Amino acid sequence: MTALFASAGLPWPKAEAASADGGLQLGEEAPYSFDALKKRAKALAEKPYVAPKIPHEDVLETLGFEAYQGITFDPEKTMWREKDSPFAFQLFHQGKFFKTPVKLYTVEDGAARQIRYSPDVFSYKDGSLRNKLPDDLGYAGFRMMEPDNKSDWLSFLGASYFRAAGPERQYGLSARGLAVDTGLPRPEEFPRFSEFWLHKPKDGAGAVEVDALLESESVTGAYRFLISQPDEVVMDIEADLYVRKPIERLGIAPLTSMFWFSETNRKDGVDWRPEVHDSDGLAMWTGKGERIWRPLNNPATVRTSAFLDENPRGFGLLQRDRLFADYEDDSTFYDKRPSVWVEPIGDWGAGEVHLLEIPTDDEIYDNIGAYWKPAQPIKGGDELKFSYRLHWVAGDPFGAPTIGRVVSTRTGQGGVPGQPRPANTTKFVIDFEGGPLDRLEQRFDLDAVIDASRGEIENPYVIKVVGTDRWRAFFDLNVEGTEPVEIRCYVALDGETLTETWLYQFVPGANPA
Repeated sequence: MTALFASAGLPWPKAEAASADGGLQLGEEAPYSFDALKKRAKALAEKPYVAPKIPHEDVLETLGFEAYQGITFDPEKTMWREKDSPFAFQLFHQGKFFKTPVKLYTVEDGAARQIRYSPDVFSYKDGSLRNKLPDDLGYAGFRMMEPDNKSDWLSFLGASYFRAAGPERQYGLSARGLAVDTGLPRPEEFPRFSEFWLHKPKDGAGAVEVDALLESESVTGAYRFLISQPDEVVMDIEADLYVRKPIERLGIAPLTSMFWFSETNRKDGVDWRPEVHDSDGLAMWTGKGERIWRPLNNPATVRTSAFLDENPRGFGLLQRDRLFADYEDDSTFYDKRPSVWVEPIGDWGAGEVHLLEIPTDDEIYDNIGAYWKPAQPIKGGDELKFSYRLHWVAGDPFGAPTIGRVVSTRTGQGGVPGQPRPANTTKFVIDFEGGPLDRLEQRFDLDAVIDASRGEIENPYVIKVVGTDRWRAFFDLNVEGTEPVEIRCYVALDGETLTETWLYQFVPGANPA
């Protein structure tokens, strides 16, 4: 292992500590470069996988939620606390849910120094806990702080998970470095970031670079994050992947979120709040220029939907509903949760956007996943490179809408009020707004262009909602059986498309009306 570090030009930990910075003990300097990290990741992929060791696992098991929340980083030990810098960082302690330690280095002028673990950089609500914990534990991850050093806006913690607060300074969904075999009928493989290199920004810099080594049984990777925080958080990500063995389902730029219920499936909620979700839809911008909105579901069984594309322009899990009254929650603030948009850099070729939806009965479980699956088979020995940009936003990632967008999806009993309701019929009501719709007055010649994979579409029409700029599409779906139905709808006028395409997976018998 020593030879591996030396050949890659990466720092080998010394027994003695060097000078301290911000109260943290740092190791000796050693040369570092991202090219060396890529060489190391490739060399690791050519060797059998070695699972990480977890010293003192029995002790960490005792640090459950309450005990872990009582261990906080001493703000006086915060690194890089230059005036008004948003790139000062703190460290996370290990615990029951974050047992595997990571190595962290600071990088300045091409030299890296390892951050030594010390229990003295933490404060302990239970004072006796400090003496019970071994002195040779490690760090679980890190977070970057606002200039006031009181709240964080970025964190890397657990496996390859990371997340950022959007312009509303509220956390929500997470991203991951890589997904392996997500949604298959066998345990998912969770690659992990095992080491991080944090590059100290120059004074007044608008971005910070973070590099990471990714390791798992099937793949290794070298990651470079260039992260800026003007208002929304933007991450330019370069992922160089080295495959150990064949992977059935490789997920690039994976996102993880939560959807319990919304106005679409409100009857399934057993909660007092009108809606509970971190994200309410999957947005896609295809390589051919079509913009798509797929409302999220909380299905009865695990479901994966695949959307074929080539050189996608982007996809993401969005929280479009920004009205507090639709959540009525002044502690979790779902109305302020960020949306995340994935913008590929360069051509990604052919593949599929995958949407994973898992049943849930509570808001504490992440049950939604989205990622890009390349079309080509992934074989051992493959070397892959993907570059993309993540936007953590509060508004529409496209900016001012140039085309009408979906703002709500509702369902109910089909048929006409006051008349016998037909069997096996569900009414769909979809609201659109923005773009060319804003320039239209009430008229009755807009078309709802609808396709369904099975069943019959009945009584489609589009009208403007009085007193608003919204346009509402109505139609009934008559369908028998319980197999899912894939539905498409968009609004057009004289053959011209006015809105994005609404997609929906409807399961008869699980009617949310």
